[in-house]
Amino acid sequence: MRTDNLVKKLVHYRRELHQYPELSLKEYETTERIKGWLTEAGIAIRDYGLETGVIAEVVGDLEGPTIAIRADIDALPIVEEVNTLFKSKHQGVMHACGHDFHTSSIIGAALLLEENKENLKGTVRFIFQPAEEIAQGAKLVVESGALEGASAIFGMHNKPDLAVGTVGVRSGALMASADRFELDVIGLGGHAGIPHATVDPIVVASQIVTAFQSIISRNTSSFDNTVLSVTQLHAGSAWNVIPEKAFLEGTVRSFQAEARHEIPALMERTAKGIAEAYGASIDFRWYPYIPVVENNPQLETLVTEAAKDWGYEVVEAKQVAGGEDFAFYQSKLPSFFVWMGVDGSRDWHHPEYHLNEDALLVSARYFSTLAEKALDYFSGWK
Repeated sequence: MRTDNLVKKLVHYRRELHQYPELSLKEYETTERIKGWLTEAGIAIRDYGLETGVIAEVVGDLEGPTIAIRADIDALPIVEEVNTLFKSKHQGVMHACGHDFHTSSIIGAALLLEENKENLKGTVRFIFQPAEEIAQGAKLVVESGALEGASAIFGMHNKPDLAVGTVGVRSGALMASADRFELDVIGLGGHAGIPHATVDPIVVASQIVTAFQSIISRNTSSFDNTVLSVTQLHAGSAWNVIPEKAFLEGTVRSFQAEARHEIPALMERTAKGIAEAYGASIDFRWYPYIPVVENNPQLETLVTEAAKDWGYEVVEAKQVAGGEDFAFYQSKLPSFFVWMGVDGSRDWHHPEYHLNEDALLVSARYFSTLAEKALDYFSGWK
């Protein structure tokens, strides 16, 4: 396929997806569009029983292993503030994280590989995954059996602060684990003018919020990269009443599994101690959400060479404390996740998020080359 024709296709795919974004687990039209574009190119669709999302394969003419490449397809509940000819037509829904770019560029990689399948030493399985934004899609894909038989999986996220033609590579931890907590502080309500006859949960909750900040600085290693944020504090409904209960909610992010394991117990112990000192009690709840995105160092040379073959610049990827459910694949297969430069206008999840579409061809070429190299590499694994 001529380069100009490929670029035209990828821009069309990206803009159509951008105009018709769909939220997590509701990506029905998106799924049909992806299937249609792949089928039109002669690429086989595999049925793994997913309600949304697409699994497709390019099967090489030469025998070899199977490797997987993943793109995510869902959008966000954000009102778009970018005035383009392809602005979202679904009010209040926007591809503000660039999953339209991920999907269309990975379709491009599939098109390139399909054209060259007579030289392809194995099978490339493409996973167009739903529901990344709510960290449910990767679990559904794993449960469907779509990873079975694969030797490795690769993925990427666009990076607005990297120039087009730049690939960010980092072995080990790249993105943080992301977990949620809730905490009820139960006191004794009463008249605001007679506080000595109450146990004020607002005072107790305030002390707990402050004490939580010292957990990171005084109870975890200074070499750990962790953050604890209280993002909600709700209590009371009247100006002259001390309430019975205060509610806290927040998140903990970490790049180390040991710190992730230790912090919930430290939080509960701290909150319980403060509450008991005031005569209150607590109910602490911890919700594990997403593990650390941890790249396999044995694959770093592979993902680096795929970029250098095209003359792309390779830089050390900066760690980000955001979560990514690609991490769920990494407990199943050797894997690597890279940053793809898109020279964006804003960072992820911003209503003015926009990217440079020149990155579509860069990403498509990169992943088609990476797939070929990965098949060669895993042919030699025993």
